[in-house]
Amino acid sequence: MNTQIAIGIGLVIVGLIFLDKVFFDWDNLVFLLRKLSDLIEWLAFWR
Repeated sequence: MNTQIAIGIGLVIVGLIFLDKVFFDWDNLVFLLRKLSDLIEWLAFWR
């Protein structure tokens, strides 16, 4: 991955987070972070 691709992916992620804040009042981001927390807990159990 070169620098241009990394910057592009970073801008897309920041744009999606901004759109989530404007249109959905953080609902999607909160949902994804909760699922990520559940995944980390599940992986820690199997460790």
